[in-house]
Amino acid sequence: MHPSEAIVGSLSSLLRGKKIVLGITGSIAAVECFELARDLMRHGATVIPVLTLEAQKLVTPYAMSFATGQEAVTELDGRVQHVTLMGDVPERADLLLIAPSTANTISKIACGIDDTTVTTMATVALGSGVPILIAPAMHGAMFNNPMVAENIERLKKAGVEFVGPRMEGKKAKIAVREEIVHAVIRKLSDGDMKGRRLLMIGGSSAESMDDMRIVTNKGTGETAVELAKAAYHEGADVEMWMGRCSMPLPTFIPIRRFESLADLEKMIPAIDHDMVVVPAALSDFTFDRKKGKLPSEAKVTKLQLRSVPKMLPLIVRKCDRVIGFKAESGVRKEDLVKEAVESLDRNLLKAVVANDLEEVKPGSTKVVFVRSGYQTEIEGSKSEVAHQLIKEMSRI
Repeated sequence: MHPSEAIVGSLSSLLRGKKIVLGITGSIAAVECFELARDLMRHGATVIPVLTLEAQKLVTPYAMSFATGQEAVTELDGRVQHVTLMGDVPERADLLLIAPSTANTISKIACGIDDTTVTTMATVALGSGVPILIAPAMHGAMFNNPMVAENIERLKKAGVEFVGPRMEGKKAKIAVREEIVHAVIRKLSDGDMKGRRLLMIGGSSAESMDDMRIVTNKGTGETAVELAKAAYHEGADVEMWMGRCSMPLPTFIPIRRFESLADLEKMIPAIDHDMVVVPAALSDFTFDRKKGKLPSEAKVTKLQLRSVPKMLPLIVRKCDRVIGFKAESGVRKEDLVKEAVESLDRNLLKAVVANDLEEVKPGSTKVVFVRSGYQTEIEGSKSEVAHQLIKEMSRI
């Protein structure tokens, strides 16, 4: 067994069974391809590296062979690798990922010029229908060259998709690895949510006691983050509205932040999405905020709680497909489902995701997805459960 096999599927099985050709061209960003290939493998993919001559000056074929456990393609020979990997043949690759791609490579592909290993792969892929994803990396002036821009548009019209670049100063840098990996997963998914605009409201709200202190809850935002990524993978146009959150937020999804319920309430009129999913841990009360700072030396401090409007009814007025969440602790499944159905009817929701907090364990969780006249139990890792939930939501 090659040592690289030990990492395959260690993060997820989202790319299990997928064969990805990683085309590497002569941008200095080629030095990042070792870890990019490994990240794809951690999601289950088989990665076959293909290097141009210029790329080999920056990263060696031996290094990429070690990274992937696959022989690096450095020239096309009698094995006609461009045909066996990209042609209209059995067991061909599922995707051609060109990362990084230079302006030279982009323009050659757009003009049908195939004089390198990577451009020849692209020529065959375009002719046989293998999907292509390109991550450009070059100097900013090259990216802004009108001829390069025109060639990018030509490729987009031909069905080629692009991820990045990220503009930093005068450089058009390759997209971060996380963004490329999730773009690959999205490209190779079933696309159950394709064409839908989805809003994810997550995290926890915080209410101010005074100008220094807040009262919040233990919500981490993890459920919202995993669901947003899963919806993105399935092709949705995702936006996140996040309160306080202890989880890293995805760089490839637009995010707006809120602190208090009042902040969120002001944002609700902007909802114009096809579906709103609300796993947020929102407060039921707020305070009559004290100016300045409550004295630390006070033995007893009385705080006046004030109820606040429920957010779900306000959201339902703006969108007719709203998914709510219901968390209980130490209850029977029948009672959990009953609570979910009551929330479904009371708030005019399309579905409710209910869970018993005692069923949440390190690395796994269990939920019940409830719709009118329908329920199903889902169990697994947070990521697996999120993807199954998005599959269920796609049927609404």
